[in-house]
Amino acid sequence: MINFLFDFLILLSVSLALRRNIKLKKIIIGSVIGSLTTFLLFLNITSFELFIFKIIVSILMCLITFGYKNYLYTLKNIIFLYFISMVLGGTLYYLNIEFSYFHEGLVFYHKGISINIFALILLSPVIIYIYLHQLKDLKINYSQYYRVDIVYENKLIKLNGFLDTGNKLVDPISKKPVIVIEENNIKSLKKYTFIPLSTINDTSVIKCIKPDCVYINNIRCHNVRVGLVKKIGMEGVGCILNPTIIGEIC
Repeated sequence: MINFLFDFLILLSVSLALRRNIKLKKIIIGSVIGSLTTFLLFLNITSFELFIFKIIVSILMCLITFGYKNYLYTLKNIIFLYFISMVLGGTLYYLNIEFSYFHEGLVFYHKGISINIFALILLSPVIIYIYLHQLKDLKINYSQYYRVDIVYENKLIKLNGFLDTGNKLVDPISKKPVIVIEENNIKSLKKYTFIPLSTINDTSVIKCIKPDCVYINNIRCHNVRVGLVKKIGMEGVGCILNPTIIGEIC
């Protein structure tokens, strides 16, 4: 029953993570197949044979639950099955160790206390929910990142760009969309203009230059201007992109 519940949670999580929209009946059948590995405990087989058999069972679980459409579809299901299993199993194992042992230096002592199996079952949906929520946020955030290459005065500037839908900056003279980078990326400024910059709390002006060319994900963008600010303030981001430009290259 415990095996069945964990397999059910894992298969349900794979379905949610990959948006497979699988019927509950198929997930239950796949979980029953997975729980049959419990009977291997009564067979006299080696660890290697047990390992191979579990791989075969996991493949069967995915095929029965999600069906077969093509090789990549099935492979992705299997990879996520193992990935979520490792997240869940690793987290539960860590919590059990934390509650069951204390240490002095590098020497660990067993406290004689282990997490109750019912507590593990109750914790499992919480762990999986947190994991799937973080996975969703990660997917959304990273879909907004682009590779940006700016050529200015024959020098190449490589940056990580982030698409900010709130960036509506336009050069009032050329009427071209503006992307924003930190001014320390430009060693010397020979020719620039000023453009107005409005935020929630303030209104100011920033320097704006005309680059030789700009590439976003290796696609050349024409008629782009570059605004210079002291600091962007986003970890790992060196360029704030304009949605108008992304709309043109997509």
